[in-house]
Amino acid sequence: MSGTFLGMPAFPPGVSPQVPFPEAAAGAVRDERLRANLRNATRTIREKRARAVAELADWAELRAAAKAVKDRALGRLDHHLVQLEEKVTAAGGTVHWAADAAEANRIVTALIRATGEREVVKVKSMATQEIGLNEALAEAGIRAYETDLAELIVQLGDDRPSHLLVPAIHRNRGEIREIFARRMADWGRPAPEGLGDAPGELAEAARLHLREKFLRAEVAVSGANFMIAETGTLVVVESEGNGRMCLTLPRTLISVVGIEKVLPAWRDLEVFLQLLPRSATAERMNPYTSLWTGTHADGPGGDGPEEFHLVLLDNGRTDALADQVGRQTLRCIRCSACLNVCPVYERAGGHAYGSVYPGPIGAVLTPQLRGTKSPLDASLPFASSLCGACYEVCPVAIDIPEVLVHLRERVAGQRGHRLERAAMAAAGYVLDRPALLRAAERAAGRTRRLHPRRLPGPGRAWTDTRELPAVPPEPFRDWWRRNRA
Repeated sequence: MSGTFLGMPAFPPGVSPQVPFPEAAAGAVRDERLRANLRNATRTIREKRARAVAELADWAELRAAAKAVKDRALGRLDHHLVQLEEKVTAAGGTVHWAADAAEANRIVTALIRATGEREVVKVKSMATQEIGLNEALAEAGIRAYETDLAELIVQLGDDRPSHLLVPAIHRNRGEIREIFARRMADWGRPAPEGLGDAPGELAEAARLHLREKFLRAEVAVSGANFMIAETGTLVVVESEGNGRMCLTLPRTLISVVGIEKVLPAWRDLEVFLQLLPRSATAERMNPYTSLWTGTHADGPGGDGPEEFHLVLLDNGRTDALADQVGRQTLRCIRCSACLNVCPVYERAGGHAYGSVYPGPIGAVLTPQLRGTKSPLDASLPFASSLCGACYEVCPVAIDIPEVLVHLRERVAGQRGHRLERAAMAAAGYVLDRPALLRAAERAAGRTRRLHPRRLPGPGRAWTDTRELPAVPPEPFRDWWRRNRA
């Protein structure tokens, strides 16, 4: 790989880059049904995950090992990607390099058109959501069918994902039943008459709806959880089996994968197959772990694709890699553990983040991939209380609070934040001069009765949700000198 890949993923459909997170979240926190759905789902997942993790006495060691593997992979990313390309090519696959979302969409569209097909089935993939692939294919007259149950719900409901792992977490069973009954017929087999909202009934309706698509599909599009440079193997982990149907039945398989998903060696996978299921779904192992290397060698009718294409996606990742503090974000394995413990996400939901990557990881990953020029992206590093819960549960030890503070500094340094820079400069000037600091503290203590309960001007937003701290009658240093000196 030569040169630096640049690119910015498109904003999700219906999302304005001009609406900052606080404004987008304001409506969400007033939606009682949404908050109830999120509260019930995240707390259930959180409690189950804690029990699953507690079963492993060496969890801390596994976490440290995963961090080390990912850092090693990122440290020699150019070498590992070239090795991966060589191995995939030797196994009968074709590797394509995409600098940004537009190029990736052009590559995938051209590959599908070359098959003569106008329909594809899809494995759940954050990368394809990131680049807006479904929308690009629709413009080219190609219909993409989501096969993951939650993604199917989102697609049929003309909705957007709100969670990394459970995209329809903001929907309850009644809403899902209504979506199936109203929209399934528009996309294929209609929902059964008299469909109820029991989980078994909803799952069976989805199974019947999708089966005809699996059986006639000639082209599938996937992502991958991991890529093994040593062997050219790709890995998809899932809970439903829909992914495996897409990976094995169609003749052509196109996988769009971020360049950071590469692992150096086959043995590295063992660590992540222990960490990922417990962090994501609180399972000891994934029900379905699919691995493939290139194309199958059994001729027509064999297991796996006859034609395999791997699209390696940059889309801002090398820019993130160049950031000494922010590059740790690229360790992310998309488990969603950070979302399930975040008090901000639990109340605001995923749509307020304006990205396919919501929650704490989205608050640091999205501004690195898209930049911080838009009001929305500039606001994301501030969508956190910095409580640190996300770092504690992260299976690859991403210090999300550290990256948030780092990105806040970047945003504050941008043009248009003169007031904040002036305030920091004034505070620095006072704190650097002890005599001036003492005088300011004494003046604040003597005038405390005149202090307002809310800050004026730009400070009003801070005191809209917080009480202004009370100033003590005298500085601590004066009290100490009088009582302890």
